[in-house]
Amino acid sequence: MNSKWIWQHHDFPHFSYEYEKIEPLVYQLVEKSGELKGRMSYLDERAKDNFSIETSIEEIVSNSEIEGIELRRESVRSSLVKKFSMALKRDKDTSTKNTDSLTELYIDSRFNKEALTIERLHKWHRQIFKDYSSVLYPVEKGVFRNDDTMQIVSGKIGKEKVHYEAMPPQRIAQNMEALISYINHDKSNFIVKSAVAHLWFESIHPYDDGNGRIGRAITNYILSKDGGLDNRYYSISSAINQDRQGYYDALENAQRLRNNLDITPWVIWHTQSIAHSIVFSIDNIQKVIVKTKFFDKINTLKLNEKQLKVINKLLDIGEGQFEGGLTNKKYRGLTKTSAVTASRHLKDLLDKGVIREIAGFSGRSSKYELNF
Repeated sequence: MNSKWIWQHHDFPHFSYEYEKIEPLVYQLVEKSGELKGRMSYLDERAKDNFSIETSIEEIVSNSEIEGIELRRESVRSSLVKKFSMALKRDKDTSTKNTDSLTELYIDSRFNKEALTIERLHKWHRQIFKDYSSVLYPVEKGVFRNDDTMQIVSGKIGKEKVHYEAMPPQRIAQNMEALISYINHDKSNFIVKSAVAHLWFESIHPYDDGNGRIGRAITNYILSKDGGLDNRYYSISSAINQDRQGYYDALENAQRLRNNLDITPWVIWHTQSIAHSIVFSIDNIQKVIVKTKFFDKINTLKLNEKQLKVINKLLDIGEGQFEGGLTNKKYRGLTKTSAVTASRHLKDLLDKGVIREIAGFSGRSSKYELNF
């Protein structure tokens, strides 16, 4: 094999980076984290719990989705509500052994601040594959891989592209011990540290499968433990999933062998992804605040279940974002009612000041929007 991977560098894993290029991004990220905390203070405890559950669902679902594995959101929700013992309104328990296990991993990586160990990582690996079995693609659960060649490949047979080839198994244990020591004892800026640890782990690629999911769990662990970022309210994996190709490209570029171990572009990409996840949550919190205030305004009005469903839908989409406005036809589509019933419901909402007509549309062409 020709030398072309980062772990083949004689100085691996002594990474370097230009902190002066990273520092402004770190400062902005911490600033946004403070803004997120401030926005959360506007919510009551029940709203915070609901927002935490929704964000946690995003993290668990997205962490698997990045690897092309789909989870049922309602099953994840049931698992989270059980684990957190939260008295939130929900239907029957739809959790599975798989979602229960992934939820345990999520909680351990985010809230358990005890020192990281090899056995704890093995436990995370077993949790990922607890309900997995395959004759064609077997996975040794909770142990480091022992195959001589581990490659990440794409493309048709005969035209494969090798994106990465991991280090041989006989080097894994020693490198993982060094990584664990770094995670537990290094005093670098926690945001940069999370980026370094993520890349370092992916470069070792110690398991048969599941390395990406554990690498992102390590990121969450460091941000929570070392930085104290309350990551119940933002989802890093969700931000990465929105730019999945960018994530793969950034990793692949960072893992290519160069003259030195400068990983500045990777640290920048990683930091920007965390910041994006926080900004996304700030936007979502603002929607929750707007929804709360709107319902406070109309809570004395007698509205039926279908009207409330439509109001919820409009609030979730956001002011001015319901394309084409609310019409009789759209109301029927959302509530499965007749045209006559829809007209009656809309007139009632209009009379009570919940909605207003959009200028320029009246009669059969009437369009409405929430009356903020």
